Formats: sequence, structure tokens, C-alpha cells
Amino acid sequence: MGTAHAAQEWSPVQQFLQTALPAYQVEFVYLDLNEIADAAVGSSINFVLTNPGHYVTLELSVGASRIVTVEQGRNSINGLSLGSAVIARADREDLINLEDLPGHTLVATAHDGFGGYQTVWRELAALGIDPESDLEAKSFVDFPMSRVLDAVADGRADAGILRACVLEDIPDWRDRYKVLSPQPDTGFGCAVSTRLYPDWPLATLPHTPPELARDVAITLLQMPATTGGLRFTVPADYQSVHDLFRELQIGPYAYLKEQGVAALARRHWPVLALLGVLVLLWLLYTFRVEKLVHARTRALRETLEERKQIEARMRASQESVDHLARLSILGELSTTLAHELSQPLASMANYGRSLLRRLDSGRLDDDAVRLAATEIAQQAQHAANVLSRIRAFARKRVSIRQDCRPIDVVSCAVSLFCGMLSETPQINIDDQLSQDIKVKIDKSQIQQVLLNLMKNSMDAMRGIEPDKRHIDITLAQQGTDIFIHVRDYGSGLSNAQQAQLFEPFYTEKPDGLGLGLSISYSIIEAHGGTITASTPCDGKGMILSLSLPILVQDTNTSEHIIKPS
Repeated sequence: MGTAHAAQEWSPVQQFLQTALPAYQVEFVYLDLNEIADAAVGSSINFVLTNPGHYVTLELSVGASRIVTVEQGRNSINGLSLGSAVIARADREDLINLEDLPGHTLVATAHDGFGGYQTVWRELAALGIDPESDLEAKSFVDFPMSRVLDAVADGRADAGILRACVLEDIPDWRDRYKVLSPQPDTGFGCAVSTRLYPDWPLATLPHTPPELARDVAITLLQMPATTGGLRFTVPADYQSVHDLFRELQIGPYAYLKEQGVAALARRHWPVLALLGVLVLLWLLYTFRVEKLVHARTRALRETLEERKQIEARMRASQESVDHLARLSILGELSTTLAHELSQPLASMANYGRSLLRRLDSGRLDDDAVRLAATEIAQQAQHAANVLSRIRAFARKRVSIRQDCRPIDVVSCAVSLFCGMLSETPQINIDDQLSQDIKVKIDKSQIQQVLLNLMKNSMDAMRGIEPDKRHIDITLAQQGTDIFIHVRDYGSGLSNAQQAQLFEPFYTEKPDGLGLGLSISYSIIEAHGGTITASTPCDGKGMILSLSLPILVQDTNTSEHIIKPS
């Protein structure tokens, strides 16, 4: 986009950071992609704000780690706001779809531009079109993108590639240009020829101090949108960018292009032709090829194993987050849990001392031993049951989704919650669902969310008398979703507090971290549902409601989840 344009666009962010973090000296340095990589290796910068494609390369090469993602307020669907539009002059009747591009000339900004070329390259490859051989010619004119518009308008190129929403800044663009293979409008607001990807991430580097990264992340998440609609949100999932690079075999996945026997055969076809005439040379070449194949296969196996290890570490990181969230709930309940376990332990100790006193006084008989042993066994079993439920809940494991009846999940969560408390509030369950309704969920994760909601409900009622504390849990169906409503009768929250309830690091508790409901929101969202807060009609307490899509059986007996259209 050019240094001057970039400085103009990002200067409000720099000013906001400098004002919000006066203890730091904030400096924005504008570099090209190669310069960014060199600066990251040389530790001369602490953060990188770059396009998704370059971020994926830095992630695997230098260990960059995203902390927030840019979000364009008026052009974003589920965190996806980056795509490309392939344009041609409006009077070109021979260019309607991307399939019409072979034999024509194409202009773009740069070969390594993610939104300026690579996203379109992926779509062409999916159609079986190779830009290197099927186009008459392609050229790269660098930034600004107005050079692409000029080349198409002047006829120096038949078609050009623009980043999504650049075209819409031209008032009369529909009279002068058209978009090839426009995607259906799903509310994005801009014409595109490609699928959408997450926007630019802000990433830390291995040498960035953790406290600095945390301060910057929290500050940017709180930053209001600029006049251009630019703001920041939680880190997006960049797996789709990895998929693009893997399919095109470029960037960090370029090594895939040279693997396999077919690639070797294409590279050595002249030798193969000669070996058809000379038997001796053919035998020598066969021996050589076998050695190369073994070496290449070994390299491929090592590379695939390394990739599996990276994916395993990513899965382990996610499992660790879920595990820590469950441990956080147990930590908040540790006092009551200790009291719950102390009761059976105290009973066992009392019965043991009683046996010793009877033994010392000579009054020990079989009935007394049998009674004491029975009570000790019962109390030990009670303590073991409590610990078993806690161990099952806190165990670190791989996320597995199963078909479950909602009432079974709720009942199990309530049983676990009550088993960890010495003074359990009255919990009323109203199941309005049909018995055959099921959902496909990770049972432990949903129990984690329910425990969090019930824990928050109990905390909200600490200011009222114990006999007036009760929690109402209602299960109901609305359309293609089931809803689980958890209501307490505490003091409730204002509308402003409810609006911030699911934001990271927001809490009304003096000793809270503000992560419980934020993690719960992410879990429910990953299951295709929603979680909201509302005030009851009678004004007492608060209702936290979560929804999950219903799992149904189709006519071919294969299960699928209903999604609203």
C-alpha cells in the first residue's frame, strides 16, 4: 500500500498505544516483507503487524505468535475480512468468470502479495488453471494498487487483481469495471472473486517480554474503532492460510513441491530417454534413482513427522488451556471442597479413636467393631466418590465430541457441583425437551461451562440468606437449537455490565481473573452455539443462557447438526 499510505492508516493506532502505555516508547517502523523477516531475526523489533501469508511464514520460521487480529468494522464476517477481486473492463464481454482467463494477460501488485495475488492463485489452481503456463502473460506493478486499475483501464492488461473493498472506494466503479466470478453476497459488503480469510495479525516474537505483550494485547482489545472502522479483536484462526500455502506448495510448504517419484521423473526425463537405448546406462541410472528415492523418502518422512509434532504441540496447547480452565474452577471451590472431604475423614478418625478407647477399657466386642468398620467404609467410599468425580473432571485429555442427551449432561454437572460444596443451594431442573433430542458435544467442556455458570450464580447470591438461595436450570427447544437457562436470585448486573460480561479480563470479583466466562463463550461458540446474559422479567437475579445445535438423524441414518439458514 506504500509507506506514506501505511503511516497514515496506522498512525491512530500508534497514538492510542503511546497514550495508553506512557511507560513505553512506541515506534512504528514500515518495512517490506524481507526487511521484516531480517528485523525479526535480528531482534530489532518486538512486534510484527503483517499480512496473513507472511505471518504464517514467520510463525514457522522464527516462532512468531499472534496476540490480536485486525478487524475492519464494516467489512467482516465471523472474523473473515480479507479476500481478492479479479477485475476487467466493463465492456469486455469475453471475460465473465475466472475460467475465461487462460490466454489473457493478468496484472497484480506482487508475486508474494497475499491479498494481491496468492488468494487468486489458489482459486485458479482449484479450477485447474496454472498462471505460469495457461495465461498469455502476467505482470507485477508493485504498490499502490491504483497501478493495477490503471493497467486494466488503459488496456495494458486484460484483467487485474485487487484486495477486497479497494474497488468499492471508487464511486462509479460499476460503469468502468466488473468483477469476474463474483461470490454470493453474504453480508460482507464488497465484491470478491475468492473465499475470505482472517485479517492481519499482530504477533509477538520469541524475544518479546511477556509483560509487554500482555499490556499491548489488553490495550488493543480495548481500543475503540478508528474513523476508518479499524479495531482489534481476539486472535483469529489462520488454518485457512496454512491450507492455501500447503495447496500451492509455497512459503513454508515449498518443500512439498520437490517430493515424490513423479517430480524426480519430470526432472530427469532426458536421462530416462537415453537409458531406453543404453542398457548399461539404464542399470546405472536405476541404481542411482533408487538411492535418491530412499533419500527423498527419508526426508519426506522426517518432514511429515516434524509437522505431526507441530500439530500435536498445537493440540496439546489447546488441551492445556481447557485443563487450566477446569483447574481454575476447582481452585475457586477449593475451600468448600476441603470442607466436604474433611467431614468423612473426621468421622473415620472418630470411629477409629472410639475403637481404641473400647480396646483400652476392655469393652470391645464384635458388634462395636462391625458398626465402626461399616461406618468407616461408608465414609471412605463417600470421600472416594468425591475425589473420583473431581479427578474425572480435572483430567487432562483430548477433546472428543459425542452424542449426548442434554439432561444427562446437566444432571452430571449438577451432581459434580453439589459434591464439591458443603452448603449446596437448592437447584431446580426443569427439562422441557423431548427424550430423543441429542447434541454432539465434548461432554467435559460443556460441564465445565455449566459449572462456571453455577459457580457465578452461587457467588452472586452470597449476600442473601442461605435458605433463600436457589438456582433454576431450564432446558427448552427453540427452532433448531436447545437452550439451557441458568438463573440465580442475586443482585444481578446492569445492562452496561452485561455487555462486558464475556470480554477477556473483565470481572466484578476482587480476586477474579475475568477469564471464566470468556473461556466459556469460546467453548460454546466452537460448538456452534451462543451464550448470552439477560435480566429476568421480575427483575430478580440474572439469567445466563447457552444454546447448542440439535443433532438429528437424516433419511440415510447419517447424523448431522441442524444449522439455521
